[in-house]
Amino acid sequence: MNDRMRYFIKEWVEPVIIAVILALIIRTFIVQAFKIPTGSMRPTLIEGDRILVNKFIYKFKKPERGDVIVFLSPEDKKKDFIKRLVGLPEENVKIAHGSILINDKIVETDSVMRERYYYNAGNFGEEDKTITVPEDAYYVLGDNSISSRDSRYWGFLPKKYLIGKAFLIYWPPTRIRLIR
Repeated sequence: MNDRMRYFIKEWVEPVIIAVILALIIRTFIVQAFKIPTGSMRPTLIEGDRILVNKFIYKFKKPERGDVIVFLSPEDKKKDFIKRLVGLPEENVKIAHGSILINDKIVETDSVMRERYYYNAGNFGEEDKTITVPEDAYYVLGDNSISSRDSRYWGFLPKKYLIGKAFLIYWPPTRIRLIR
């Protein structure tokens, strides 16, 4: 191999290979970008928003009520969904008169209740029906519950389907902000 070929490999091929490997590691284990396809999370997220999802945070801490999470759809494992975590394992969840009740107490945290009305729908969201979240699962709802297919319809989100926590809208520039 001549000096020119060695120079080309060292200066061009090697850095590109390292960059590709690092990008794959970051995307697989640390942060992943997603595009919002529907209005089920309006007004928090709107169609076309591009977000970043922290994929490793739940290795160090448990998901909390109010987190906006990305997960594999329980109905179609080839699709990713984004919803707000409302019910934690072994909690009793009820939707009554537009409010969320956890263990018979109205949830008043801003991230869950801020100017939101939760509609009753589906087998897991009937008016005044109390549902107990299984030990290894969550109850999730879209912020725009009138047009969201969520736990009210398909039941509980198994922990193993959790991908990560949405933390930043990075596109379009006019909507750049942290997700709450």
